[in-house]
Amino acid sequence: MLTYPEIDPVIFSIGPVAVRWYGTMYLLGFLASYWLGRRRAQKPWSPLAKEQVEDLVFYGALGAVLGGRVGYTFFYGFERLLEDPLWLFRIWEGGMSFHGGLLGVILAIWLFARKSGRAFGDICDFVAPLTPLGLGFGRLANFINAELYGRATDVPWAMVFPGDPQQLPRHPSQLYQFVLEGVLLFALLWWFSARQRPRWAVSGMFLIGYSMVRLGVEFFREPDATLVFGELTRGQFLSLPMLLAGVLMIVFGARRKAE
Repeated sequence: MLTYPEIDPVIFSIGPVAVRWYGTMYLLGFLASYWLGRRRAQKPWSPLAKEQVEDLVFYGALGAVLGGRVGYTFFYGFERLLEDPLWLFRIWEGGMSFHGGLLGVILAIWLFARKSGRAFGDICDFVAPLTPLGLGFGRLANFINAELYGRATDVPWAMVFPGDPQQLPRHPSQLYQFVLEGVLLFALLWWFSARQRPRWAVSGMFLIGYSMVRLGVEFFREPDATLVFGELTRGQFLSLPMLLAGVLMIVFGARRKAE
């Protein structure tokens, strides 16, 4: 068993102002998206100029944060939200949902596409390869905060996380997701999008890749208190329509190219 490297969630504080790893990881994710977006905008088929990437990242950041918070309160804490509606605004207490953040980003991209006069699908394909590194940074933040840990296990790399009421050795599933959602999915999408693809193909590949990773990793994460249909975690259930949508996008893009 490995020893959990207890890292202070607060990097430093000045009076009442505290800089936390969680927020810093989000910032690093947005900065990485900006840098990668500027590089991607140099492609001859890019729907955006380099100067437009800043606005796009701003729209996406708002969508990710607002959608992630609203999605978490609806998908994972709806009963608490009904009892305490102001909990929605207490972001410092933690709680972000990828699936809610995804919906927020999709809405932000749609608004940006309308404002810029670009095709919605082209902007989605532009953004998809920029996303995984931000997801990876977020999973590192989960690990530092010792949250969203895995199921009890006896593997040699298991860890006991502070805050776990049972104090059992568990899968460091946050690190599994960092590698799979962050590093490997980014490498796949960056390679896949290195040349021009049919509209919606890159977005479809992202949805397929992420949903397959999430469906698998959920078997190693501590399951929700209440399972959907008695079998699926909330993350697995929400990933199924993503998988279907990704397959349909790939098929639609291939047919559109063949016409």
